[in-house]
Amino acid sequence: MTEKKASLDITTLAKELRAGSRAALARAITLVESRRGDHQALARELVQMLLPDTGKAFRVGITGSPGVGKSTTIDALGTYLIEQGHKVAVLAVDPSSARSGGSILGDKTRMARLSASDDAFIRPSPSSGTLGGVAAKTREAMLLCEAAGFGVVLIETVGIGQSETAVCDMTDFFLALMLPGGGDELQGIKKGLVELADMIAINKADGDNLKRAKITAADYRGALHILAPRSEHWHPPVETYSALTGDGIAKIWQKVLDHRKAMNASGDFAARRREQQVKWMWSMLEQRMLARLRSEASVRTKVRKIEAEVAEGHLTPALAAEQILELLQ
Repeated sequence: MTEKKASLDITTLAKELRAGSRAALARAITLVESRRGDHQALARELVQMLLPDTGKAFRVGITGSPGVGKSTTIDALGTYLIEQGHKVAVLAVDPSSARSGGSILGDKTRMARLSASDDAFIRPSPSSGTLGGVAAKTREAMLLCEAAGFGVVLIETVGIGQSETAVCDMTDFFLALMLPGGGDELQGIKKGLVELADMIAINKADGDNLKRAKITAADYRGALHILAPRSEHWHPPVETYSALTGDGIAKIWQKVLDHRKAMNASGDFAARRREQQVKWMWSMLEQRMLARLRSEASVRTKVRKIEAEVAEGHLTPALAAEQILELLQ
């Protein structure tokens, strides 16, 4: 009886979510984020049920170092998109939030205009404690937002470490935000980040900063010439804009549209989506295997024993890994 009721609740939740209920969307994401085994099973059923209603949104990843103005940019871009008739969802990938609470929880206050709109939905990342866990939950949250009718999903990353790669692997367009600076600062750019970016945008191109922003943009254009682009059909542009005044925001979105058109024409868009689905499958498999190692008492005891032998130098890590794999069979 309980099982039947749970399934019925999921069916009702899916129906309400498809109808655009923000409360249903929030409940569905909470279900996806839950660590309880029964909740995870229901979440998998729910996402599978809603799968036909997903995949049509613009998925845009936005990264940049702290202080670059990501939240202000998302507020300005999201507001512009809503004025253009889009519904906008904002999700955040922040592995640090599990340890410190992170600054991501303040995003709603930093996105004042967006958070006040009925056509916007803002959700911080779950405190999963690991980047893989955060990324997996964010992927599912993204699908739920699409099923709820949000045509644009903006995924924000803190711009530190592997979170950039994780967000790049779940979005169609990856936007890297930079600050105006001299040549010395350009020397310190992360080559990996620039290689992932589908576009570089220099923020704070206003007032006294305008000239510096234009010089920085020219420097980045020069740097991009010596790096291989992700696709032969798209060469990442470098633009300047001001999140504060809104100048250049429309130009950023036009580049997203141009990119979608070029990727669709070449077949790269569908290929990238297929590749992301397979990567997601392997990521989920890794998560499930690790969960089994941690949750099953008998397995956990054996793993601790193997860990101790490795720590004491009695067992090589390679052989230990083999023994742990055998426990999962």
